[in-house]
Amino acid sequence: MTQQPAEDHLLIKRCQKGERDALDELVRKYYQRAYQFAYRLSGDSDIAADLVIETFTRVYLNIHRFRQDSLFSTWLFRILTNCFLDMKKKGKGLKVESLDTLVQSEEGVVQKEYEDQSETPDTGVERDEKALWLAKAIESLPEYQRVMIVMYHIENMSYEEIAQVLDLPLGTVKSRLNRARLTLREMLSPVEELFLR
Repeated sequence: MTQQPAEDHLLIKRCQKGERDALDELVRKYYQRAYQFAYRLSGDSDIAADLVIETFTRVYLNIHRFRQDSLFSTWLFRILTNCFLDMKKKGKGLKVESLDTLVQSEEGVVQKEYEDQSETPDTGVERDEKALWLAKAIESLPEYQRVMIVMYHIENMSYEEIAQVLDLPLGTVKSRLNRARLTLREMLSPVEELFLR
């Protein structure tokens, strides 16, 4: 059994007694981590925000069932992962916006402008190119592989934590994560020299 941090243990107990301010404290404590995880899964800030709202709604509705036999963060990531996979099954989150979008403003209808947030041409070009290729490759992985790559390589979760979050045997996590890495390597093989520099 995993030892719950004392602060979380007390907050969870208070939540289970119906104390709303305790839930607010848990949300404040874990919102940023949950949002970052959701953003890395979805690649979209609006979808990530929706996923976090849905996740904390499910936490609120099910906190009385949480037995604290795992860390709260593990339980939270499991719920968030399920929200993400549910969204994908329903075909939501496929947000596409035309570059020619027209917007109503005080001056009338104008073409939407997009701010260029990239660095100057001579700084960070190679890093940005690597990041772009890697992000595209991760985004095109099947959902279950993407979730594992994000959990292990970006959230730095251990195999054991991933097994708890996804409710899978440890061996299954290791083999699926290995398969996901192989798939990523295959996807990135056309630009392999970029990652060898």
